[in-house]
Amino acid sequence: MQCVPEANTPLPDGFTIALTARREGDLLIGGEPFTIVRGDPSPRWLVMRNLAQPVPPPAPPPPVTAVIPVRDRPIERLLEALDVAEVIVVDDASETTAVREAAERAGARYIRRATRGGAGAARNDGLEAATHDLVALLDSDCIPTPGWLDPLLPHFADPQLDAIAPRIVAQSATGILGRYEAAHSPLDRGPHPARVIPHGRVPFVPGAALVTRKHLRFDTTLRGGEDVDFVWRAGYVRYEPASTVAHAHRTNARAWLARRVYYGRTAAPLAKRHPGQARPLHVSPWTTAAWAALATKRPKTALAITAAAVGLLAREVPPKTAAELAGLGTLRAGPVFADALRRFYWPLAFTKPKLFAVAALTHPLKLADDMAYGAGVWIGCVQHRTLDPLLPSRGWRLERHTGAPWAPSHGSQRDAAPSGS
Repeated sequence: MQCVPEANTPLPDGFTIALTARREGDLLIGGEPFTIVRGDPSPRWLVMRNLAQPVPPPAPPPPVTAVIPVRDRPIERLLEALDVAEVIVVDDASETTAVREAAERAGARYIRRATRGGAGAARNDGLEAATHDLVALLDSDCIPTPGWLDPLLPHFADPQLDAIAPRIVAQSATGILGRYEAAHSPLDRGPHPARVIPHGRVPFVPGAALVTRKHLRFDTTLRGGEDVDFVWRAGYVRYEPASTVAHAHRTNARAWLARRVYYGRTAAPLAKRHPGQARPLHVSPWTTAAWAALATKRPKTALAITAAAVGLLAREVPPKTAAELAGLGTLRAGPVFADALRRFYWPLAFTKPKLFAVAALTHPLKLADDMAYGAGVWIGCVQHRTLDPLLPSRGWRLERHTGAPWAPSHGSQRDAAPSGS
């Protein structure tokens, strides 16, 4: 069960906010779910809706324990890159002594699991043994860049924060697959900070690199997707791309495709624990209706639906803004629907082969990526007897708020906020 801060919970002293919503006169437009705000919401409310991002004040870094879950992989480079108060290596039943020897040479604490339990179980053992309240979880195929903790740790001055993740970048970008992964890896959540929200701009962060409070635990019954489940259960999790960690992406074609199928297979068990959160097509009902009309060769109906959406939104915002948000927004949703056809529904392509042919007009590796993931989703659905990951999301609905219930708890935070755009 998530435990998220209430709207009237103030941000800590010294925090300011940077608006990421669009400002139109006395309105703020944007966020997740999509919202139109009038008045003077509290800084915390803006942050929790991704209408603004928190900016913590400089502070001395707290001590950190680094935990490395590993099984029969080299960890020397990772150990050399760490500069923290404590390092714990959790050996998940390796078949050789190489991991133990590397940990001993680096002066790290070494814990060996007698039986293999997977990354979640190994991380839990490290969290349990950690001396410090903040724990940096790092997979053995990661190398943090110098100073990677500096943008992350100040956020923990907010006692409501449960975890924060850096941006995952490629260690190298050589070869066709290497270059593709550097640009399209699902571990890379993009260049902009955000609160992690299912169906949001950053719907999850991977457990490959994550700083968390030590009382949190992974679900060891999950074999895959346990990191997504972790952040969805944690409550308040942030993504901070000012910090980067390099990851050794898979560049062998067979291993790469197998990994994409594996990722897809995790959708079903995640959906059973978090119904509705692993579904595709989280767009507005108006947009869905317009594209459904277009797909059934009713362009006039699609145009009428879009015009109606613009007209309704124009009662809330200036007409030009309404045309841009509802009209152009519907047009820009085309790639979202094409992505869903390739990624989730391609096994049904024989019913609409021409429609799928249009959706398949993309980079060959992107097509292979999507189809491998989609195959995994269908396999997982059969194995776990659920259709939840294949059902279209109910979509976001516009929310409207006016300021009185959300008067700022700290006026200085509002006043210090950059104007943003």
